[in-house]
Amino acid sequence: MVNKRQKKAFSLSIGLLFIITLCFFPADSTTSAAQQDNWGSPKVQVLQEEEKWTIKGLKNRIELNPSDLQMTVYAGSRRWSMISSFSGDLIVENSGVRLSLRLADAGKKEISSYQTGFKTGIKIALEDFAFKDKKLDVQIQLFICLEGDDEELVCELIAAEKTTTILECFWPHAVADDCFDYTVVPFMQGMLLPKDWAEKVWLYNTVTYGRGLYMPWWGHQKDKSAMLFLLETPEDGGCRFRHPAGGPTKIELRWIHSLGKLAYPRRVRLCFFENANYVDLAKRYRRHVRLTGHFVSLKEKIARNPLVGKLIGSPVVHTSILYHIQPESSYYHKDDPAKNHQVVSFEKRAKQLRRLSGKGVKRAYVHLDGWGFRGYDNLHPDIIPPCPDAGGWEGMKNLADTCDQIGYVFAIHDQYRDYYLDAKSYDRRHTILDRKGNRPHGSTWYGGKQSILCSSLALGHVKKNYLSLLSHGVKVRGAYLDVFAVVPPDECYNPEHPVSRIDCLKYRGICLNFIRANGGVVSSEEPADWAVPHLDLVHHGPYALVPNPGRGPAMGIPVPLFNLVYHDALLLPWSLGKGAWGIPENDLGYLHGLANAGLPYLSLSPAEEELVRVRTMSALHERVGLSEMTNHEFLDESYRKQRTTFADGTQVTIDLDSDTFEITPKLPKPTK
Repeated sequence: MVNKRQKKAFSLSIGLLFIITLCFFPADSTTSAAQQDNWGSPKVQVLQEEEKWTIKGLKNRIELNPSDLQMTVYAGSRRWSMISSFSGDLIVENSGVRLSLRLADAGKKEISSYQTGFKTGIKIALEDFAFKDKKLDVQIQLFICLEGDDEELVCELIAAEKTTTILECFWPHAVADDCFDYTVVPFMQGMLLPKDWAEKVWLYNTVTYGRGLYMPWWGHQKDKSAMLFLLETPEDGGCRFRHPAGGPTKIELRWIHSLGKLAYPRRVRLCFFENANYVDLAKRYRRHVRLTGHFVSLKEKIARNPLVGKLIGSPVVHTSILYHIQPESSYYHKDDPAKNHQVVSFEKRAKQLRRLSGKGVKRAYVHLDGWGFRGYDNLHPDIIPPCPDAGGWEGMKNLADTCDQIGYVFAIHDQYRDYYLDAKSYDRRHTILDRKGNRPHGSTWYGGKQSILCSSLALGHVKKNYLSLLSHGVKVRGAYLDVFAVVPPDECYNPEHPVSRIDCLKYRGICLNFIRANGGVVSSEEPADWAVPHLDLVHHGPYALVPNPGRGPAMGIPVPLFNLVYHDALLLPWSLGKGAWGIPENDLGYLHGLANAGLPYLSLSPAEEELVRVRTMSALHERVGLSEMTNHEFLDESYRKQRTTFADGTQVTIDLDSDTFEITPKLPKPTK
């Protein structure tokens, strides 16, 4: 017989055994494991053989040679070999001496598999670098991973530095020239460069956010395939570039130190396409800026400041008050002194604008140069009061009032980088200093001797001048902060105000944002990618020419890469004349302006032919100014017949040889 106490003990034992069983052998454990088989990690294998490491996905395969760190990418049916095309891929400084090394010469290499859960690949740890038997205390980690369903190749570089510092690193290496036919570079508006292009080609500069690279990417095409280098940490990045006459082209990634150190992880994404061209590369970058929040559409900008909406379809009138040239300036006219001081009153400009309005130009954006105390490019950042010889405060106020009355948006040219030595606030302690403690000096521009103001001090001057204009009743509706969106970011080693390139862009952006916060349309010189979220309008963004962007033939084949990314995010005016600034010498700027559906520039006293062209461009911009440019194509092998397409279906076809165009659907007939 079993008593009650024994029954209770037995029941407790069975219960305890059940709990232990659940702990060590969970119910339906097979089902739970099966549910986790597809938990989002890439279907990528990492394989090691004696002579190579392989990262193998379902679409792409990466092979690495450990001895020389050369990579080969097999993407679909295409092979992309990546080799060091220049001497040395690692530039360091040790005891004040600059040394050129190779990553592959590290005395110690450790390669291991690496996985984060969203990307899979390998990690390469490099150390024991030496130069002439002298050890250098630098450690470098390289990460090579496939990420996402498209199996894009993400490469990351991290450095640890002590007494030896890394000045530059060129990795990943360049694509071998037998792997591509064309190179695609956002060199100003954009360039398509055949590998065997007959003429020598060079970039105006090779760091991001200058004219050489408006946007931080480039790519290659081979037959129907293409690939893209997309810098995800672009502020201290750029490229090495070379294209001698006849080619081939060599372009290699370049990472630059930040205040003397590599400082933070550097990352680039390589994207591969089985069927693609330069349009697809631009659209992949557009997807990147939209996903990261960097893309801010014109519709959003209009919502923030409705005044921007008045510029849709409006011509741009660029005029001035005083041009004064100091004797030290490179522009000084020694043989004709009268040219060194040319002034027009505010009152005269107001009368000219009223006459322009009387010709049927009911809307315009007015950009005013030379309104300050000593005129254009003089005395910055201390340009107030307005030019006394032109009418001073009262004259400028009346000009702004006139613009308001006739429906024109009145904006001023201003400058907060060039720092003139005869400015009232000039103090050498406020200039930037380079790594060696040198202070930049020059005398190119009209105002004569100048240095460079540290960007950390710019905002105070912007506030001082802009608020002073508003407090005096001058109805300023916008400001153009010169060079901020064309000159690559500065570094400053001044111990009172050290600034990295990342800091510099932040300070410039704050200055631009201040204009918007006070109700103004925000503009700058050219469309450097970093500034697009801050800007409504730029001065121009045309094509690269030989020998400089002023005048001459095009470098490579012009393509509208920037507008394929940002047409509906920025207002971009075009000069209408043949061979105008940034327009290839045999091309009519009007046709490029139409193909890009940009705003037209308009002179103060236009002839009827100019007015007809302006009305046509304005009507086209009114239709598609807020629409994405979805395609660009060449219609024959001469590259002279081209067509652009916009999101609403509008197509613009131009023939640069016959100076003709067609817009479909047709625009309404322009009215005066």
